[in-house]
Amino acid sequence: MGNGAIMMKLRKMQTLAIALVALSFITAYLAYPLMPARVASHWNFEGNVDGYMTRDVGVYFMPLLGAAMLALLYFLPSIDPKKENYSKFQAEYDELAAIIIAFLYYIYLLTLAFNMGYQFNLLQFLAPAFGALFLYVGVVLAKAKQNWFVGIRTPWTMSSEVVWNKTHALGSKLFMAAGVVALLGVILPQMFVAAIAVVLAAAVATFAYSYLEYRKEKSQGDFFLKQSRAGSAKKEKKQDGRAEKTGKRTNG
Repeated sequence: MGNGAIMMKLRKMQTLAIALVALSFITAYLAYPLMPARVASHWNFEGNVDGYMTRDVGVYFMPLLGAAMLALLYFLPSIDPKKENYSKFQAEYDELAAIIIAFLYYIYLLTLAFNMGYQFNLLQFLAPAFGALFLYVGVVLAKAKQNWFVGIRTPWTMSSEVVWNKTHALGSKLFMAAGVVALLGVILPQMFVAAIAVVLAAAVATFAYSYLEYRKEKSQGDFFLKQSRAGSAKKEKKQDGRAEKTGKRTNG
């Protein structure tokens, strides 16, 4: 794909994300008169409401969150010390930004529908959104290069590009697995909770894996350094021996 095609694709993704934010505000304006005085805003893992907001906050919270999230996603690369690396996965980054905004808008629509009195299994409807999000996070992890804001950032992935690449290859597979499990929640709602567990396990596993890979790399580096030093010392010893023999012959 040429640079022109990539730029066109990026513009499309950015335009889509901005359009979704604008659409969420239009939706909020139209939905406001239909909302109750107290808006259900949070559910537990059993799908039961356990949190409410006032109508003003409840209706406009998600659109404002989406706008803030999009602004942050576009701003962060500009202050990243490794900002030049974003160009290596820019297409995936912009697609991820659009997917996150679409994800938030979908959750927002479900919230509005519930507060309008529609009855449905919330976990079952959340499953495809989380499944798609996890799957694409897996795609981005496979492409992401070292940076301070996107990806699996541990002291060890940020200290070694090799460790970063290996850790993200593993993280990509684990998030894709979580995405598949989440999609099964469309049929079996309890699988949605299992997908969240997979994501939490992935976070722990990649953290530990990055440390072990760093230790392995460092051990190998120390070994080769010792070998190199031993070889250099041996070579110097031979050279000193030859010089000594040459000196004796000269003196004789």
